[in-house]
Parts: sequence; C-alpha cells; structure tokens
Amino acid sequence: MGPAVQTSVRKGQALRARAVILDLDGTLLDTAADLAAAVNAMLADAGRPTLPTARVAAYVGKGAAVLVHRALTDDPAGRAPEAEFEPAYRAFLEHYRVENGRHAVLYPGVLAGLDAMRAKGLRLAVVTNKPSVFIAPLLEQCGIAHYFELVVGGDSLPRRKPDPLPMLHVCEAFGLEPAQVVAIGDSLNDALAARAAGMPVLAVPYGYNEGHDVRSLDVDAIVSSLLEAAGLIEACA
Repeated sequence: MGPAVQTSVRKGQALRARAVILDLDGTLLDTAADLAAAVNAMLADAGRPTLPTARVAAYVGKGAAVLVHRALTDDPAGRAPEAEFEPAYRAFLEHYRVENGRHAVLYPGVLAGLDAMRAKGLRLAVVTNKPSVFIAPLLEQCGIAHYFELVVGGDSLPRRKPDPLPMLHVCEAFGLEPAQVVAIGDSLNDALAARAAGMPVLAVPYGYNEGHDVRSLDVDAIVSSLLEAAGLIEACA
C-alpha cells in the first residue's frame, strides 16, 4: 500500500466507499459495565477504592494497559509505578476474561446499520485498541461476529490507534486505497487514525471519547447511529 492520501470529501456530502472500518467499544457495543466490573475487581484486589462506571468509561480508549494505569492513579494522564502496574494489569486481564460480554449491549441502530452496509455490498472490518484475545468472544456473544471480514486488535500490530497503521493494514488486506474506506468511531483516537491514513471518517456522539466533545473532532459528519451512517455511504464499484 502506498503512502496515505488525503480525502477530498466535504462535510455533508455522501461518502463513496467500498469498505467500512468500525471501532468496537463505544461505537458498536456499550461495554462500560463489563470494563468497570473488571477494573473494580482489580482495584479491590489491590486494596483500592472502586470507581464509578462513568469514571471508568471516561478512561477507556487507548487500550487495556492505559486503562489500568488510569484506574490505579484515578487520573486520565496518570501512570502507576511498574511494580504496582504489572500485578494489577494481570489481575485486570483475568477479571475481564470473566466479565467480557456479560453486560455488553449493542447501541441502538447497530444491527440495522450493519445490515444496511452489508446490503450495499460494503466490506466490514473492526479496528479496536482492545486486546485481541477478548474481541472474538465479545463479538460472538453479542451476535455480530459474522458481519466482519477482518478484526484488528490493539496488540495485532506494532502500533495502535491513533496511529494510522491498523487502518492502513485493513486497506492493504482488502486491496483498497484509504480514500475507498470510511472509518466510524466515537473518539479522538478514531478521528486521528483515520485522518492520518487519508480516510473519510464519521463519528457517533455516544460512547467513550476521553473527554473530547465529538463536535470538536475533525470528521466528515456526526451521525446519531450506524443506520444513519449507512445512509451517508454510497457503495462504489
């Protein structure tokens, strides 16, 4: 795949594409309750006070390791000492194996949106910063695994979002140029990764945005649901 190219799509116009890359947590699925349960079990193991689910959700976005650092320090920019982090991270992973998918729910419009995208002949992929081991079980449990031709986790490649590498990896796997692929997410990570890859990008206003209002993001449009997103995408040959 050659160097990233800039998209020329203007806000409000239909996006011509052959594939769609979707974020997972906060875009397809509301997983905050599962993540909070695992984080709080980890904190309890360490003799720490637990955190409200909304606080944990605000710390989601840059992968499990960053989530653990943020939870241990109760600071979005926090970084715990390695001696404290390592056992806590292992504990979080073990607790999340149990909690993964237990309370996760699809956001409104997800199934209808995925169906509409598939009906248009669009190829679908998931790019997430979640560790790979948790992705397939979660998608299967929520009944949407069959929609996706490719899934890329936070540890699948040397770099994760907001780096464009995972997005470009999907393009290469699909044999498409970045401008032929629309990215859909809920956060700054998604917008930065898509733009750096040269892709058009849509944002949903729900989900986990690490305190960044989606209205401040460099995106082509903000859509209320994946069904609305599907309506903005025109499949091209």
